[in-house]
Formats: sequence, C-alpha cells, structure tokens
Amino acid sequence: MGVERSGPDHGLRDVARAMRGVIELLEVYWARVPAGALPVTVSAPQLRVMYVLERREGINLRQLGAELDAAPSSVSRLCDRLEALGFVRRSSSPASRREVELRLTAQGRAHLDRLRARREERLAAVLARVTPASRARLMEAVEVVRAALVDVHADTPAPGAGHPPDEGTARRTG
Repeated sequence: MGVERSGPDHGLRDVARAMRGVIELLEVYWARVPAGALPVTVSAPQLRVMYVLERREGINLRQLGAELDAAPSSVSRLCDRLEALGFVRRSSSPASRREVELRLTAQGRAHLDRLRARREERLAAVLARVTPASRARLMEAVEVVRAALVDVHADTPAPGAGHPPDEGTARRTG
C-alpha cells in the first residue's frame, strides 16, 4: 500500500480529477437534504469546526484557527453560531484562565451522528446501482486513499504550528 515514487505517473492527474469530480458531486448531493431530514442545518465551515472539535477535544480558539487556516475572528464567529445551536461548549482552560477550551456537546455529537447516518444512507442508495465486484474494488481503493490521507494529515503540521502567528499575515476564512 506504499506510495510509488519511481517516476511520473501521468494517470495521477486523471485519477485526482476523477476523485475531485466525485467529491464535488457528493457535496452537491449531500447538500440537497430533504426537508425534515435533519432538525438543524449547519454550513460547511461550521461542519469543519465540528469535525476538528470531535478529533481534538479541548482545543482552544487559536489552535482551531491554525487547524482551519482561518482568521481568529472568523473562527470565533463560527463557534458563536455553533454555541447558539447548542453544538459547542466553551469553557475556561484549567491551565490558563485567559484560554478558552472548545468541546462538542452531546447535542453536537448527536447531530454529527445523524448527519453521517443520513449521508451513508443516501450514498448506499447510489452504491446499490454499482455491481458487487465494482463495490469491492471501490472499497479497496477508498481504504488506500483514506490511509494516504491519514498519513498526509499526520505529516503536515497545521499552518502556523511551530512558530508564533504573524499578525500581519492574512488568512483565508473557513
């Protein structure tokens, strides 16, 4: 399952383009959630915040901003909205009173569970149109790509990690 690094793979761009196309179709497909399927809708940037908080329990706003490569004010507003929905809880850090820790609430975790179940259900309906042999090959390929993404994520430091943030640097918002 290692990465082949012995020369250019001209098919690499074709595979990347095909995957990008599938990801874009999934984003559109999942955004068209039937009315009443989920009690609350969160934006894509809010969902990204929830995914990070799920993985990094107790992260602070600065660390979250670095993880998302977003300006602190944008991250704070996203957390404000999620807190108003009851999905995120802020609390003082035991290490420093000036630091705020962020955690998903039980309601936030339940929302992610419902969202994932709904997405899996809808995706299963699409995959039912694919032959069992093709699904088996797809499963193998998806696991290889997932493992590569985990490796890349582990090897890639968050923007700004390891050095103090530059106040003059503009960051894109999530």
